[in-house]
Amino acid sequence: MIILSKLADYGVIIATQMAIDPARQMTAASLAEQTRLPRATVAKVLKTLAHGGVVAGSRGASGGYRLARKPEAISVAQVVAAIDGEIGATQCTIHGPSCERTQFCSTKPHWQRINDAVGSALSAMNLAEMAPSGLLARWARTPPRKTPGEGATR
Repeated sequence: MIILSKLADYGVIIATQMAIDPARQMTAASLAEQTRLPRATVAKVLKTLAHGGVVAGSRGASGGYRLARKPEAISVAQVVAAIDGEIGATQCTIHGPSCERTQFCSTKPHWQRINDAVGSALSAMNLAEMAPSGLLARWARTPPRKTPGEGATR
């Protein structure tokens, strides 16, 4: 099974939430509430997305984050790469010649085709497409759940 890291998955969730209202600047706390993810995790993911150029942050009392570009211009692949680095199904599709088995591995060319297909699929989907209107309506109607200990610092 090819699976994204948990943080990359959260990155896509957070960026998709931001795509709902891309002009709005959002804080880690508000995004944590809207996505029902832990605040510390959201803050960590936002910093990584900012470093990767997916979101832009501003400091100060009215600071926060917003998407660096229009949602249509940010692919899921860009979000995943900002969190996990280069997308690859196997080590050899990322590290190439540094693999000790490259000389005699008969599967390497096939893994590269699979890697290219996964990368193309992630690149073909943008944040605007990840936020369908039906889902947006459901999120708007569903109040966020409180987790134990949450709310003491708000």
